[in-house]
Amino acid sequence: MTQQAIVIYTDGGCRGNPGPGGWAYVMHFGTRYREAWGAEPHTTNNRMELSAVINALSFLKERMDRARAASAARSAAPPAWVSADIHIFTDSMYVKKGISGWVTDWKKRGWKTAAKKPVMNQDLWEKLDALCTELGPHFEWVEGHAGNPDNERCDSLVGLAIKGEQP
Repeated sequence: MTQQAIVIYTDGGCRGNPGPGGWAYVMHFGTRYREAWGAEPHTTNNRMELSAVINALSFLKERMDRARAASAARSAAPPAWVSADIHIFTDSMYVKKGISGWVTDWKKRGWKTAAKKPVMNQDLWEKLDALCTELGPHFEWVEGHAGNPDNERCDSLVGLAIKGEQP
């Protein structure tokens, strides 16, 4: 990364699959830091993994849109972070492979898998695909439960979200 980038770690999980689930993200840009999490009473692990990324990118898009509008109103350049590269780290191969390749084929086949079955979680894949088309993030896989502090923090927040507790 040559310029300062927005770095996002995401995670999602369930107690039971399906069962109560939670999602979380940790976002950095320089010294700026944000973390967020949420829960669903009955969901799947894959839906929570997707929800973590969607929530992070939705937050970022909303902030970028507001910053651009404010800059335009002042006839000024938007802040540097608005055009920063976005790097998303996920421990979900489902998310990584899905957004990096599968989604293109699914769309070509009318949201059908290679086996001609409906794509699971199509509603979330469509949201994620639209956000990625607009924001152009780079996805990287990170091994879960391997000591990465931001990945571990996300995992901890997911556990608290599932339990309905605050960090």
